[in-house]
Amino acid sequence: MTALAISNVVKRYGATETVCGVSLEVEAGQRVALLGHNGAGKTTLMKMVLGLTPVSAGSIEVLGSQPGSRTARTATGFLPENAAFHGALTGREQLHHFARLKSVALSAADDMLTRVGLAAAADRRIRTYSKGMRQRVGLAQALLGRPQIALLDEPTSGLDPVSRHEFYDIVDELAQSGTTVLISSHALTELETRCDRIAILSAGQLVADGDLAGLRKAARLPVRFNVTATMEMADSVAAHLQGKRVNGHSVALTCQENEKIELLGRIAALGQAITDFDVEPPSLEELYRHYSAIDRGGL
Repeated sequence: MTALAISNVVKRYGATETVCGVSLEVEAGQRVALLGHNGAGKTTLMKMVLGLTPVSAGSIEVLGSQPGSRTARTATGFLPENAAFHGALTGREQLHHFARLKSVALSAADDMLTRVGLAAAADRRIRTYSKGMRQRVGLAQALLGRPQIALLDEPTSGLDPVSRHEFYDIVDELAQSGTTVLISSHALTELETRCDRIAILSAGQLVADGDLAGLRKAARLPVRFNVTATMEMADSVAAHLQGKRVNGHSVALTCQENEKIELLGRIAALGQAITDFDVEPPSLEELYRHYSAIDRGGL
């Protein structure tokens, strides 16, 4: 089932188009990373999905309903980039307030505080919370009531590495239960293995959309190999493979994706001269730079 359908959407402010003909369909249970530089249109697109900003042209459907409708609001959870809460309230009081607004049991709010690691601080006032703790309150309110669509804008900002890992565990659980998750983030490394699709915006345009394997294939960026040879054979291995010797007895070389199997065979044929090797495909950061540069005329 299509949870979110964005069709040829345009957003204009006077003569300036900040979102330019973006089309994107997201299925139930998909985890989609929405990437782009500051000002690329990510937050504007999220605000249009939420019904907070009207669409200038095109259409958006949230579970078949218009953005901002009662059906869409009930089904959607949102974590803004800069979440703000009443400092005089405790974490529990704040989340109980959101639970009442969403018609969710207060016990579910308490469970969510535990899930995001705030059980021990639940009865402290929010003004005593660190930035990371306030971000967890924001995450808890966004996911309260198991929304069918979760829009998360820089959700791991201020979280330590352990908390980031726990956050993505929650995202995985939501997706497995059918929740569609749209994550806007600059933390590309952590998104690489935790999302089903990557959508890249540049200057308001959707310049790439697909899974990581498909984007790598289309980009045709080189695959990197790092081959470790015995010390006495490193020079001959580098010459045979036409690579560059680095760090004493390592050899660095690259190839295209369709040449990878042949190169692996050539490496294996060297037998005991090779002690180890690593294969490193293009990273999400490299793909992001590639597709953004294409749109800006950089390639």
